[in-house]
Amino acid sequence: MTTLVTGATGFLGSAVARELLRDGRKIKLLARKNTDLSNIEGLDAEVVNGDLRDRDSLKSAMTGCSALFHVAAYYSLWDRDKKLIYDINVQGTRNILETALELGLERVVYTSTVGCIGLANGRKPSDEEQLMDPATLSNDYKLSKFQAENIALEMHNRGLPVVIVNPSTPIGPRDIKPTPTGKIVLDFLNGKMPAYLDTGLNLIDVTDCARGHILAEQKGKLGERYILGNKNMSLKEILLALEKITGIKAPTIKMPYWVAYAAGLACEVASNLITQRPPAVPLAGVKMAKYFMYFDSSKAIRELGLPQNPVENALSQSVDWFQENRR
Repeated sequence: MTTLVTGATGFLGSAVARELLRDGRKIKLLARKNTDLSNIEGLDAEVVNGDLRDRDSLKSAMTGCSALFHVAAYYSLWDRDKKLIYDINVQGTRNILETALELGLERVVYTSTVGCIGLANGRKPSDEEQLMDPATLSNDYKLSKFQAENIALEMHNRGLPVVIVNPSTPIGPRDIKPTPTGKIVLDFLNGKMPAYLDTGLNLIDVTDCARGHILAEQKGKLGERYILGNKNMSLKEILLALEKITGIKAPTIKMPYWVAYAAGLACEVASNLITQRPPAVPLAGVKMAKYFMYFDSSKAIRELGLPQNPVENALSQSVDWFQENRR
C-alpha cells in the first residue's frame, strides 16, 4: 500500500511522513518545484513534483496510491496576494480530494485546524460539537481553512472515505518556517519578547499530532472530525515553561490588548502601503490572541488513542532544534 503525503516539507507534514515510515509504510511525498526539501532529507520516500493548483500533477502523483494524508496548507497571517491563500487552501483542497475520489482511494485524512471549531465562552475548552461564530474567522487563513473543511465534508457526502483531523498547536523540532508558535519560542530565545498578551493555546507534541493522523486513518469514523490536542496553557504559562527549560527570564509585563491591536494595525498599514513585506506584528495574529484557544481532545483520546506525552518535553525539543538550526 502506497500512501501520498502532501505538505511533507513542512513542520507537521514531515512529522506525519516520519511516523508512516516508522510503521513500515511505503510513501510518496508531494512537493512543488524549488521547494526546500531539508525537512525530508534522508527519508526513504519517493518525492514527486506537483502543485495543488494543478490537477494533472495531482493525478500523476496519486496514481498507484491507496491512501492520502492531505496535510499541506498555505499558512500565512499576511500576504500581498490574498488570492493565493484561497487558491491553495480552498481550490487546492477541492482539486486533490476530487482526484482522490476519481482514483478510488481507500482512505483519506484531511488536516484541518482547531481554527475551524467554535470557541466556548471564557476559558472553557471547546469540543468538536461547538458551533462556529463567524466573527472568530478573523483572517484569510482561518476563513480559507473553514471553507476547505466544508469541502472535505462535501466530498464525504459524495462518497470519499475521508476523516478530518483538527490539530491544535503542534510544538517540537523541524519547525522550519517557523509557525507562529515556533516564532514565539524563537523570539523568546532571541530576547525579542518584552511583554506578553493575556491569551492561551492548546499545545501538543508534533509527533503525537502526527501519530493522531495515522490513528484517524485506522480508527476514525468517516466524515467526522477529531481535535488533536493535549494541554491548555496560557501564554504566560508557556513562557514560564520556556524559562524553566532555558534559564532565560520570562517577560513579566502584560501588554493590554489595545496596545497590541494598535501596533498590529500600524504594521499592517505599513506592510500594505509601503514595505509590501510581512508585518512585524501581524494584525491577524493579534485578533486571534483576543481569544483563549482552549480545546478538549477527549474524543480523539477515547476513540483513536491519541498520545498525550508531556508538552514540556516538546517545548524542550523545540528549543534544542532552534538553538542548533536557527540561532
